[in-house]
Amino acid sequence: MYPNLYYLFKDLFGVEWTGLKLVNSFGFFVAIAFIICAWVLTLELRRKQQQGLFVPTEETITIGAPASVGELLLNFIIGFVFGYKIIGAFTINDALNDPQSFILSSKGNLPVGLLVGLLFAGLKWWEKNKQKLDKPEKRTIRIWPQDRVGDIVIYAALFGFIGAKIFHNLENWNDFAADPIGSLVSFSGLTYYGGLICAGVAILLYAKRKKIRIVHLLDAMATTMMLAYALGRVGCQVAGDGDWGIPNLKPKPFGWLPDWMWAYKYPHNVVNEDRDNLIANCTGQYCNELKLPVYPTPFYEIVICLALFFILWSIRKRIKVPGQLFGLYLVFNGVERFFIEKIRVNTKYDFLPFHPTQAELISFLLVLAGVLFLVKSEKWFGKGEKTEFS
Repeated sequence: MYPNLYYLFKDLFGVEWTGLKLVNSFGFFVAIAFIICAWVLTLELRRKQQQGLFVPTEETITIGAPASVGELLLNFIIGFVFGYKIIGAFTINDALNDPQSFILSSKGNLPVGLLVGLLFAGLKWWEKNKQKLDKPEKRTIRIWPQDRVGDIVIYAALFGFIGAKIFHNLENWNDFAADPIGSLVSFSGLTYYGGLICAGVAILLYAKRKKIRIVHLLDAMATTMMLAYALGRVGCQVAGDGDWGIPNLKPKPFGWLPDWMWAYKYPHNVVNEDRDNLIANCTGQYCNELKLPVYPTPFYEIVICLALFFILWSIRKRIKVPGQLFGLYLVFNGVERFFIEKIRVNTKYDFLPFHPTQAELISFLLVLAGVLFLVKSEKWFGKGEKTEFS
């Protein structure tokens, strides 16, 4: 496992670049997933625009105005944080030995933070000053849904993270009650469905405000969300973030199957699970592995969800009824997660007679919602009326 990119580059290329300890492997692959999926979503929205399914909106912008106080202040804050924490990590002893603790602490380099903050603000002033006109002009521009993908990605990232933290703490209430602050600010402990639900609500509200036809946006996002889940699980597998399965002591069914694909101990995992089970001849922060091998469920989900993505991608042009592709995504997503929960470590709700996990309950509801979309979409959206959601 590679808790951060330092260990990945050390293993693959034999180089020891200490600064890479600041780049968490899980976060890195999630960022890659956002970039790739933003491109895929742009392609789908552009295709639907060419089919006449979207209309543009008009917005008025000001050209040639100098940088505002708000713009300068925002750039100063971004630069200050970058200098205080990121550059500061290289100037403070032992900061890179435990970068996560350093990032979450109040430690940093104040002079460097102020200097970089002023630099960022100065660059924004210089950029706007180059474009300044004697008399600023107001222009009306047409904006298509694909032009808003950047905003959609920001909403997905921000509200997805917030939702993932909230649902994780609801699922692990005892841990949250014992250490509320630590649970909220910790980099670990994210629940996928919490992120999906909160990000989904935020994006739908944004789409309604920007007059984007929601059902066509949902269809465009169906393939994108399946791909995002698969790529996000790459980060889980590479970092060993605790999203693994239950212990697997069964004999391997196929001789050609690599051991780690069947039962894996996740050495050097980022959450330091089983801290007392140390790896021989290992020094450093991440020197433990699981006592018992477990099902590598993140890897299974990568394979399954990539296959489901290609299925959705291959049939997307053949499904003519708006909403049905999204319904199919909900069914695929729910069924996949419901069954993977059977071999995955997760907290169970004991107050119900059948002791489900949070993900099992949500995935079951997603399947029901997906079936409803498949059955009712033609009635709701298929006759061409321009409803609030079409």
